[in-house]
Amino acid sequence: MKVLITGGAGFVGRHVAARYAKLGYDVTIVDNLYPGSGGKHPSEWMPHLKVDLSRVKFIKDDCRDYFSCQPSNREKFDAIVHLAAVVGGRLVIENDPLAVAIDLSIDSEFFYWLSRLDYRPERIHYFSSSAAYPVAFQRPESHQLLKEEMIAFNGEFIGQADLTYGWAKLTGEYLASLTHKKHGHHITCYRPFSGYGEDQDMAYPFPSILARVLRGDQPITVWGSGRQMRDFIYIEDCIDGMLKIGETLGDGGGVNLSTGVPTSFNELARMAWSAVNDSDSEFRVKNTTSKPEGVFARYGSTEMQERLGFRYSTSLEAGISRCLRFWKDYGQL
Repeated sequence: MKVLITGGAGFVGRHVAARYAKLGYDVTIVDNLYPGSGGKHPSEWMPHLKVDLSRVKFIKDDCRDYFSCQPSNREKFDAIVHLAAVVGGRLVIENDPLAVAIDLSIDSEFFYWLSRLDYRPERIHYFSSSAAYPVAFQRPESHQLLKEEMIAFNGEFIGQADLTYGWAKLTGEYLASLTHKKHGHHITCYRPFSGYGEDQDMAYPFPSILARVLRGDQPITVWGSGRQMRDFIYIEDCIDGMLKIGETLGDGGGVNLSTGVPTSFNELARMAWSAVNDSDSEFRVKNTTSKPEGVFARYGSTEMQERLGFRYSTSLEAGISRCLRFWKDYGQL
């Protein structure tokens, strides 16, 4: 069994690659290690993710160049996971939106490549984002549980997605739907919420807040008001969901990967502080308006996931403990 993973050197990609390798797949990673993406050469992460070197082939290349070759000259894959994207945390999404808009090119060339394949992979997994949801449902005065049916390409209304990253992912989902309808490919689109894990890049809030706690910063700096809320889901739970849901949902439709539990960034900092310090220690937080905070509240319904046989299993408290233990064992921040 063979799997192709574009963007497989990034945070999500390397965990997906490790899981497939442990399942016995021969894994091909295509990644150009785009600066600021958090991508790492497999030699840097294969040891701590306990991956068999012989199972992984790494191709340092822009996936668009990889796609430009004739499909008949490529090996055939049983599964394809498309993760390649320009993304680098909120600073990049807000401050360099046209760089992020390159994702439109990446996804359009991916789906065009799929349409020209002379075979059908058993499973195709496209990672969209919760940023595709309308921001109108994520404001302080009107936030609500985000449900899959809020994005519908056969209706009269498409809400405002979150900047160019959200629009690119929304377009990617539309292309996935077209690719399924026109070419019969088994494609599932996933809308992960705030994924986190042991080796996530410091451009993201979860590891950066934990790092400040471990350094003993006092007070702990949290961007924005700190009241903004996210739905934090452990990376291995995301992969469990992908593998489970992708067995049945293959019509190009989208599904959340979420816990349904909103947690503010100030509360995340408090939880991390409690995990590191004794109960007598004073917790203080310092919020800053000089950094972007994004939408106010983003948390996703789990109803559809559960109907498809998946439910997350790692609480945020357990996830924090796992990350802290990893950093202690490997001496990494």
